[in-house]
Amino acid sequence: MKVAFVGKGGSGKTTLSALYCRYLASLDLPVVAIDADINQHLGAALGADEDQLDATPAMGSHITELKELLRGDNPRIASAEEMVKTTPPGAGSTLVPFPGDNPVHNRFGYDVDGITLMRTGPFSEDDLGVACYHSKVGAVELYLNHLVDSADGHVVVDMTAGADAFASGLFTRFDVTFLVAEPTLRGVSVFEQYAEYARDHEVTIHVVGNKVHTAEDMEFLREHVGDALAVCVGPSDYVRALEKGRRPAFETLEDENLKALAWMRDVVDATPQDWPRFTRQAVEFHLRNARKWANAATGTDLTQQVDPTFVMGPESR
Repeated sequence: MKVAFVGKGGSGKTTLSALYCRYLASLDLPVVAIDADINQHLGAALGADEDQLDATPAMGSHITELKELLRGDNPRIASAEEMVKTTPPGAGSTLVPFPGDNPVHNRFGYDVDGITLMRTGPFSEDDLGVACYHSKVGAVELYLNHLVDSADGHVVVDMTAGADAFASGLFTRFDVTFLVAEPTLRGVSVFEQYAEYARDHEVTIHVVGNKVHTAEDMEFLREHVGDALAVCVGPSDYVRALEKGRRPAFETLEDENLKALAWMRDVVDATPQDWPRFTRQAVEFHLRNARKWANAATGTDLTQQVDPTFVMGPESR
């Protein structure tokens, strides 16, 4: 299952992404965590050794290598240079199984207490002034387009803040989208924006209330987001310890917040994987991007990359 955590900057989405990953790992479930935020803090939130993490290749800094790996021997893709972030898989593409051994995780993954952590990577000196962060987040979209995951494996993506995911089809690549919102007007404004953008694309937004101290806070969220409110997370000494650089045992997380994580897993488990829709939306956004800019950028008709008989899913491997 593919799960996104979104929200405004400072809402706590990175912290909740890390908590959810650690909760799943505590149940011995396979977990991949992806830091796709321009501010790369998920590794620290998970307790990764920063020196070792920095020595692990970042997906966004090796995107040509990733493209070469994923295109496999697909005859519709002549080279990595003709592959863009929306390029969908087809017959001959390298499909990434999860759970299971696969070359993407082996190359870009770093193990943190049983969690496979991958990251887009920060801006480099070469990027400054000439590239936007979407050029790095495109690596995540390519990976998800080629990922054949099962319901017992969880890929959790800490997205960049705000509504930047709508700059491409990335927002449709998830089975579940959790939007982290504080009980403030600014906190719920991102939900309203996300809900408006997602409404016509079969994407359901589940709101996780964060920093909810009182029943009044909960009622405020319910008033503004209605039935989209899935669960609330309250104050946490455990989280405060994490934010101070400590690594308390996960078992010390407060019972109420542990129950909130369990409820989030229930939401994910209750969501079916819809591979025909996943395939259809990948094609839709690829054609849209090809005609809008990518054909001109590559000098190639990228609409021909679509394999009309291919449907992504376990049967396609």
